[in-house]
Amino acid sequence: MSTNVSPDKIEAVKIILKALHAGESIDRLKKEFGDVLSQISPFEIPLIEQQLVMEGIKIEDILRLCDLHVELFREYLIARELEGVPKGHPLDLLMRENEWILKQANALGLYASKVLRAENDDEAKRALTDLKQAALELAKIRLHYRKIQMLLFPYLERRGIVAVPRVMWGREDQVRVKLRGLLDAIQKVETEFDRSRANELANRALEIAREASELVFRENKILFPAVWALFTEGEWAAIADIADDLGYLVEVREKWSTSAEPILPYQLKAEITPEQVQRLPQEFRSMALSRGIQPDMYEIRSKSDLDLGTGFLSLEEIKALFRSLPLEITYANIDDRVRFFTESIFHQRFVRTKTILGRRLEYCHPPRLEPAVRKVVDDIKMGEADYREFWTRIGDRVVRVLIVGVRNEENELLGTVEIVEDFTDIINNPEEVKKKILVL
Repeated sequence: MSTNVSPDKIEAVKIILKALHAGESIDRLKKEFGDVLSQISPFEIPLIEQQLVMEGIKIEDILRLCDLHVELFREYLIARELEGVPKGHPLDLLMRENEWILKQANALGLYASKVLRAENDDEAKRALTDLKQAALELAKIRLHYRKIQMLLFPYLERRGIVAVPRVMWGREDQVRVKLRGLLDAIQKVETEFDRSRANELANRALEIAREASELVFRENKILFPAVWALFTEGEWAAIADIADDLGYLVEVREKWSTSAEPILPYQLKAEITPEQVQRLPQEFRSMALSRGIQPDMYEIRSKSDLDLGTGFLSLEEIKALFRSLPLEITYANIDDRVRFFTESIFHQRFVRTKTILGRRLEYCHPPRLEPAVRKVVDDIKMGEADYREFWTRIGDRVVRVLIVGVRNEENELLGTVEIVEDFTDIINNPEEVKKKILVL
């Protein structure tokens, strides 16, 4: 990417900043300078801002310029490529999140420039604190990318479009990993300040800000127009329901609704019509369709499967799955009668046999523990607790026991489950466990 920006563009931005500083409204400036700003590439914005910082213009004023550019960008995008997106629609909210991300990325770049132009160590330390706060704010982008990765990409993959999701997820993950590394490094420099190291981190922050901004424009100019052309209203209905549960980075002022039945990816009879192909952005078309596509027609559900709400399993799979868990589970119904227990391949801390089926839950414990078990179950039934936690020893093993209320979707209590988990290795060898930690 070139590091040169036309002096005319920089001068034009200065004029706009002076107008903002003088109190001119964004609406008037949009009318007067819209043509000028629309000619500035999104990738030139950070370079112009760095130049303005070096010339001593206040960061707060430059951030107001970012607000103006986002306003112009939104109108430019919707007018040309995303006509008819309703307010509160998942795509509308994802675009609004991208406006938020663009502002945070600009702030990160500006505070990085502030570190680089600091005249002494004290000023650099204060600027580094601001940089850290900007990085912490931008780190919230994980919520945005989780929705992209878990809600949009599966529908593309079902249609046989695999390259685009893999490439974009890789870029998104790269930004997140770099942000996490930046925050860890800033914390170390704050503990033992080093000016050259602070400058190095500021340059890393500038790179992250640029990459985050590029992702915004890749989504808005390529991904979002493509999914708008491809997805049906039923698909958006399913996406909206799940996205509401995950939450958004921005305030949801209006909520979109539809009478369409939600369609999940596995229910999709995937095909891309010639008309849809023509509506795809050229960049998306080149990447996704250049080698042809083969829709994913795999049937995930068999006739004998049980619908478990979050998926489908056969009885054989359920039995095998329970055996594969590093847990021991004992379930008693609302009448406190044991109806089910598991046998884990990992361990068996409490002895349980099929003869306990139908037995009262408290009778499965020594008489000295019956009052405690009875009280826990009664507390859960009375709504005084959702669960209780206990720690105990079985020989040389340290075990956690959870007794949890089991409720249906209407929040009606169905029974209680006792979950036994062995924590011995974690407690006895915490440092060894820490060495195995992989940050995802």
